[in-house]
Amino acid sequence: MTMEVTTPTTGAPRSDHEAKRTSLTAEVLHARGLEEGNRLHFARAERTFRLALARARSDDTRARVSGSLAYVVARRGAAAEAEALCREALALRELTAETRGIVLGQFGAVLLDAARLDEARAALDEAIEKLADLPELLGNVLLNRSVVAMRVHDTDLALKDLAAAASCYKATGDELGQAQATHNLGYVLHLAGDIVASLRLMAEARPVAAAASAVAQAVCDADRAEVLREAGATIEAERVLRDAARVFGAERMSQARAEAELQLSFSLLTHDRREARRVARAAAKRFRKLGSEAWAARADAVALRAALAGDDARTRAAAHDRAPGARRALRRFGYTSESRALAFATAAASSRMRQPPARLPARRHDDPLDVRLLAHEAHAARATARGDDAGARRHAAAGLAELSAWQSSFGSLDMLSSVAMHASGVLMEGVAGALRSRRPDTLFEWSERARHFTQQVTPVRPPPDAELAADLTELRVLRSELSGTDWFADRRVRELRYRIADRQWTNTPGSVGPRRASLDEVRSELDDDTAMLAFVYVANRLSCLAVNGRAAPVIVDLPWERIRAATKGIHTELEAAAVMSGSAARLVRASLDERLGQISRMLVEPALAAVGAARRVVITSPGELRRVPWMMLPELRGKVVTVSRSASRWFHARTREERAANPVPGFAVGPDVARGAEEAERGAAAWRAAAERREPGSGLTSVRMLSGDRAGTADVAALADDVDVLHVVAHGEHAAYAPMLSGLTLADGTLFGYDIDQIPRAPETVVLSACEVGRSSVRWGEEAVGMTRAWLHAGSRSVIASPVIVADDIACELLGVLHEGLAARLEPAEALAMATEETGLVTPFAAFGTGF
Repeated sequence: MTMEVTTPTTGAPRSDHEAKRTSLTAEVLHARGLEEGNRLHFARAERTFRLALARARSDDTRARVSGSLAYVVARRGAAAEAEALCREALALRELTAETRGIVLGQFGAVLLDAARLDEARAALDEAIEKLADLPELLGNVLLNRSVVAMRVHDTDLALKDLAAAASCYKATGDELGQAQATHNLGYVLHLAGDIVASLRLMAEARPVAAAASAVAQAVCDADRAEVLREAGATIEAERVLRDAARVFGAERMSQARAEAELQLSFSLLTHDRREARRVARAAAKRFRKLGSEAWAARADAVALRAALAGDDARTRAAAHDRAPGARRALRRFGYTSESRALAFATAAASSRMRQPPARLPARRHDDPLDVRLLAHEAHAARATARGDDAGARRHAAAGLAELSAWQSSFGSLDMLSSVAMHASGVLMEGVAGALRSRRPDTLFEWSERARHFTQQVTPVRPPPDAELAADLTELRVLRSELSGTDWFADRRVRELRYRIADRQWTNTPGSVGPRRASLDEVRSELDDDTAMLAFVYVANRLSCLAVNGRAAPVIVDLPWERIRAATKGIHTELEAAAVMSGSAARLVRASLDERLGQISRMLVEPALAAVGAARRVVITSPGELRRVPWMMLPELRGKVVTVSRSASRWFHARTREERAANPVPGFAVGPDVARGAEEAERGAAAWRAAAERREPGSGLTSVRMLSGDRAGTADVAALADDVDVLHVVAHGEHAAYAPMLSGLTLADGTLFGYDIDQIPRAPETVVLSACEVGRSSVRWGEEAVGMTRAWLHAGSRSVIASPVIVADDIACELLGVLHEGLAARLEPAEALAMATEETGLVTPFAAFGTGF
């Protein structure tokens, strides 16, 4: 969308009722309307301009008012009237050069709205020539020409014009103009692929725009949503775009509303194609009603891409037939990148319908990233259709390499998880080709590409950020005041989330993490008694690569539809079993046991049978298996199990990371946990007893314990920085729509996932005795984010947590014994297995990361 502007002036806006009453002149009314228009109060500005036009007494005044009115009515969707107003104004005889320049600038903005880019550029070029010595007028015309340059991907001209516009605004002391230039510079950087810098600049400009008007804020937010979408944060982007569309609708800005809906459809295209098609078709209808054929062509293309990627064969075929005409329309209006995107989407769909095209458009290095990735996906799909699986994997790997190079500058877990969205198409082609090869080494390579994709960047701990800390503190206060899940919808909460995410994304640098390991390297770390189960999901197929140090690796195909049915709703049943008592509880537990047995027989037993008995098991799994309570499956009971982020991460942690020789334990107890203090004291006692056995009479003074008012968020964060083993006994909550706002309830509020990223040195082992915080939200198939993942991303080696509610009594018993094993220097997964065996408790607690 980007910011486009009218010619600024000064003066407080007044209503047209007041203007009529005081009989203001056309010139004064024009000044009032300009101020209203600059603050994007378009309905009010239109009324004022129409009154000014009626009172104009000279051609010069009439032309200036007509040009301003044209811009305003264009923004409200009356494109034909806007063009007519400009042409009539330019046809007037007695115009000064300055006035002609102003009207040409407005005409250029009107043509820009209509996507008539060549005509817009010509009008704006002439306007700039006539206004060269008038910085108070020139800045806006330069800003609008920068938008034309962005639309045709001429970033050099866009940057040049924005720098010149900013200079004009600075010279005239126009803070809003400077904010608009900064915002548009952020948009240019977004087009160039620098999302982090883009978000930083947009965040810098937003407060000034927000202070001007709700509409100015909505324009900022709609552009920011485009950047969020490219970063993969589609849920956030869609929420912002819906809010912006409502603001535009309330102001009767039909064009802006339709543009926001178009961007919404682009976002939905990544994960809800049916809704994307519906929204895009509605936007196209709105554009055509406004006479905006160029914008309608863009909306048509999104609807076609959604249909091409859908499941209905008839709809796909119809979209395939309409695509060539839609591509021609896009090219005619100058949207070449979107035309190429549709071409690649059509080619991929044709290949998946077993009708691969004879040729594909050439790949271009200057295409936007999403188009380049579509090109790789189309080439991979075409190779698959031709039976060339090696070629499909080669094209898919090239696409991932291109995305990885761009991704390597990110350090934020939120962003790393989100950008995996862009990899979904090429990953699907590569993994499917690897599975068809039936070669264990090839399948392992692609399994690791999928797992390791968002693991390849390691965060560099950012410096302390006082503003971020203040925002998180305020968010904690709001969380305590607002009950239920609706707290996310609160306006101030949304504002804080935007700011926190922006600061976290832009202030968290990254460095290249460990490389992907090979199958042979991983096997070298597996002995006869240790197996790795690498589960792979693609296109409704689930398989497992079973590996140990002795037998040849085996690929086992698994009954995905039956497994999916068995795991559906299992979290609800687990939670019911945890809180119910009496005969009803026995019935629930009997049903749960039956279900767990089914899952175990279908999912784990065939894979382990392929490589023989194993006492220790490493599991890597896709997001589709996030519901599986691994440690409760009968086949895994009594075994030492770790659920690792990737085989490569597990391998490198085993071979390179050294554990603390004398780990320092720390315990923190949150409020309202029935046996929380007892649980922490049992754990601390285990460490003291172990120290006494090693050195009788010495005692262990290094156990750290926080409880009551001393267990606040800052206290626990400081404790985490000081200890090697951190056990937090607190209630927790998983935030499905914003996983990094999952958290632990402490004395002064919630310790969020965002807080964890601020801890300078994460503990080696973290034990989370809390409801739900082990749960993750899946992003783009392989990726899961939540409190557990936040600790692992921050640098913890292993996290012991439960994905569902666990009764306080059970947690107290099990985790007290767990610390006996940890204090005896057992690996976390071994300590958990020992505690499970000694207590006889079967729980959903699992060791995540490198548990052994």
